[in-house]
Amino acid sequence: MAILTISRQHGSTGKEIGQKIAQELGFEYIDRERVLKDLKEAGQDWEKLVKEFEEHDPSLWERYDWGFKGFIALLHSMILKYVLKDKMVILGRGVNFLLKDVPYVLKIRFEAPLEKRIEYIVERENIDYNTAKWFIQKLDRESAGYVKAVFHKAWDDPKAYDMVINTAAQSNGVIINSIKEALADKERFNTEENRREMALWSVAADIRASIMTNPKIQTPTLHIEPVGSTIILRGLTHNPTEHNMIEAEARRIAGTIPVKCELRYR
Repeated sequence: MAILTISRQHGSTGKEIGQKIAQELGFEYIDRERVLKDLKEAGQDWEKLVKEFEEHDPSLWERYDWGFKGFIALLHSMILKYVLKDKMVILGRGVNFLLKDVPYVLKIRFEAPLEKRIEYIVERENIDYNTAKWFIQKLDRESAGYVKAVFHKAWDDPKAYDMVINTAAQSNGVIINSIKEALADKERFNTEENRREMALWSVAADIRASIMTNPKIQTPTLHIEPVGSTIILRGLTHNPTEHNMIEAEARRIAGTIPVKCELRYR
C-alpha cells in the first residue's frame, strides 16, 4: 500500500487526521514519540540528540556540527526503513522532501487560518489566547527553520505537496475520504521495480548513517546514492586511511550490492 506523509501548521488538526487515517486503514503511525522510541535503540547519546535537534531551527553552529549531521543521517536512515515496511503514515520531520521522488508516497500538507488554530489549541490545551498564539507561531517557525536547514527548502511551498488542505474549509470526514482516494490512486505506483529502487536508497542511507555517526571519520563532504543497481560514493576525504575506512564500511553494509567509490582527497 502507498505511504502517506503529513506536514501541518500547528493546531490545524493534521496530526489528528493522520492518526484517524492510520487507524481506519490499519497503517502504522510514525510521529515524534515513535521516532524517539526507535532511536533509543541506537544508544542514549542519540536520544539526547533527538531532544536537542528534532524539528527546531538549528543554529549556524549546529548545522555544521558533526553530531547534528550524524543525527540527520540516522533519522533519514530510519525513515527509509519505515517506508520499506509499507502502510505508513509519517508525521513531520520534512519527510515529504526526503521522499520527494518516491512515486507511491502521497505528500499532504494541512493548513488553517491562525485564528482557527488558536481557538483549537486554547480548547485542547486549556491555555489562554496569547499563550496559544505564541505556542503556535513558535512551533511553526521552528518547523520551517528545520526544513530550511536540512533540506534547503521552504516548509510551506505548495509545490512540495500533492495536496494542500485547509482543514477549516471542510469536515474531517470529507478530508479523510479524499485522502483515502488519493492513496488508492498512488498505489498503482507501488510496483516491484519502485520498491527495489527504494530498497537501494535505504541501503545508501544506512551506509551514510553508519559513516556519519563514526567519530573516527569526519569527511568534509559525502554523497551516497544508487545509480542503476550500484551504490556510488562521492565526496572528499582527508587521507587514504579515512578513504579506506569509508569504502570498507560501505561494502560491509551493501553486502552483495555493487559499490563504486569515487571519493577524492581534499
